[in-house]
Amino acid sequence: MKKEKHPWYKPRGYVHFDSPLSLKTAEKLVTSPNTVACHAFYPLLRYTVESQKIEKNPTGMAVKRPIKKRPISFAAHADAHIYSYYGSVLSSLYEARLKELGIEQSVLAFRALRKSNIHFANDAFELIKKMGQCVAFATDISGFFDNLEHRHLKKVWASLLGVTALPKDHYAVFKSLTHYSFVQREEVYRALGHSDNNPPHFPERLCSAPDFRGKVRGAGIIEKHKDIKGIPQGSPISALLSNIYMLDFDQLLHAEINARGGHYMRYCDDVLCIVPTSKAADLHAVVEALIKRFGLTVNHDKTEKIDFQIHSGILTANRPLQYLGFNFDGTRKLIRSAAFARFSDKMRRGVSLAMQTTKKHNKSRHAPEEIWRKQLYERYSHLGKRNFVRYGLRAARIMESRAMYRQLRPLWRRLVSRIDTANGKL
Repeated sequence: MKKEKHPWYKPRGYVHFDSPLSLKTAEKLVTSPNTVACHAFYPLLRYTVESQKIEKNPTGMAVKRPIKKRPISFAAHADAHIYSYYGSVLSSLYEARLKELGIEQSVLAFRALRKSNIHFANDAFELIKKMGQCVAFATDISGFFDNLEHRHLKKVWASLLGVTALPKDHYAVFKSLTHYSFVQREEVYRALGHSDNNPPHFPERLCSAPDFRGKVRGAGIIEKHKDIKGIPQGSPISALLSNIYMLDFDQLLHAEINARGGHYMRYCDDVLCIVPTSKAADLHAVVEALIKRFGLTVNHDKTEKIDFQIHSGILTANRPLQYLGFNFDGTRKLIRSAAFARFSDKMRRGVSLAMQTTKKHNKSRHAPEEIWRKQLYERYSHLGKRNFVRYGLRAARIMESRAMYRQLRPLWRRLVSRIDTANGKL
């Protein structure tokens, strides 16, 4: 029998400036408003995640886009428990407000809906099929977390609590996430004499409190966020706060789209509106104006308007709608081709690394061996449990898409072919 998940307590297996807390100690901390109001939050530890998307150009060739860097910040253990607890409190109030406003079906991300992006994309495609002749307007908000205005967030936070000013404990949490401090993880390691390749391991702490004051704070490597907008990505409460920030936006845009006889959905910074063609004339301007009203900016490179028409009883589109990693052209539901390009690149590098490793080991073996296939199969084929192929098969089943199965079918042959070719070079 599966153990029931605790509403907010979660042991975190990483090393930070403080030591892990037991449930009893964490409960004593987070349930005392006076203690939280006076709590000294440690700086967030920050590291940068680099990602590179691969897309097909008009000629069909795979092209790598510039590397995108995204800073991820994670809180000390005591701080993280506070964020989780207050996130749990706010989440209950937020869910009640969504239901009260009748928009609980429009906000998709960062909620316990027991659905994935596969289900959300499929729901959108099915709504389009049901509506028939319609327009799907999709856009993306640029630098979402970095541009959330503190004043508006504070106002909506207080509104959820039913007060005009945040209580001292809530204000302390709010302030720690808006006027936060952070330090780069690599700089901390250097300041404390830790190796990047061999840092302290859980459940150790990075340093004692005196060493923190002398070697970290004293070294001047702690940075302050001084802007009037932006919250860190990575804290246990950040995702929820982004939804809370957009509460009024969601209510207004839902009312606008509903009045046009359509459907509105938002998944984090992805906005999708589906309306009858006759009601879509000024949709772009309306959505963009509303986004600007909340201090945010539309990403025009990721904005598209798809016209769905019925010809000879068949639903067609002027071009496929791209939504949450999938394409829909009115008939077929497909995984985006860019995802296959990224997977093929990972597969190629994975087989190449396996070949180099095997070649190195063969130097000390009496009888040379071929590449061990088991790990490659687990990572790059349907024989694994958690990989791109298994994800694709799950999507194909949920979306009931034969076209998606056809997309996935050649991947096994490509993997086997790459391994055989690599073995031939040993």
